[in-house]
Amino acid sequence: MADTDEKKAKKPEKPQRPANAEQGEKPAKAPKAVKGGQAGKPQQGEKTGDGKAGKPAAPREPEPRVPARLKVQFEGTIRGKLAEQFGYKNRLQIPVVDKIVINMGIGEGVADRKKVESAAADLALIAGQKAVITKARKSIATYKVRAGQAIGCKVTLRKTRMYEFLDRLINIALPRVRDFRGLSPKSFDGRGNYSLGIKEHIVFPEIDYDKAADIWGMDITVCTTARNDDEARALLTAFNFPFRQ
Repeated sequence: MADTDEKKAKKPEKPQRPANAEQGEKPAKAPKAVKGGQAGKPQQGEKTGDGKAGKPAAPREPEPRVPARLKVQFEGTIRGKLAEQFGYKNRLQIPVVDKIVINMGIGEGVADRKKVESAAADLALIAGQKAVITKARKSIATYKVRAGQAIGCKVTLRKTRMYEFLDRLINIALPRVRDFRGLSPKSFDGRGNYSLGIKEHIVFPEIDYDKAADIWGMDITVCTTARNDDEARALLTAFNFPFRQ
């Protein structure tokens, strides 16, 4: 009995927990050290040691916009010449270029959709605007086309981008066409719109010939507010369209 009493007496006592642990509270964390690079820099709106608020960064000045060359030419000279030629009494009667629609039909896209995406990327480079992929409206078994299948791409240009594309088309792209003898003067639709076709899209300077995997053709439609073909022809001739004589 004496031995058992001595063993009980020799058992170590359990350490007592702190009061915070008994109540379920977590010990407070030490505050994080401030980085050396941010210690001396006052935040925006905070006051420095002198009592002055930190100055916000100066806003970047926007770059001046340069108007399109053909738009300046139309407002300066072409509008007045058309008013004298047709005897317009109201300024709003003078025909203007409303929009340009560029369309590319990719027949090989039926078998490979990547070719449609590649053509859309090239068209975006040419037009300076993202192209929209066009899809088939109905299924045609003869051509193995299903409804909703990607078969081409198109883009519609207006305002400044329209005039810039028209300038590149007239002065750079068309002179680079192989065996170019002028545009047909009969391609008007009777309502003042003119359409032309280009067999090779590599005539535009934005396309690198060495990197082009395929060569696509495109249809370009110039839509104007002219009421008849004579007014539209006079408008496009004033823009130096190279019509065949």
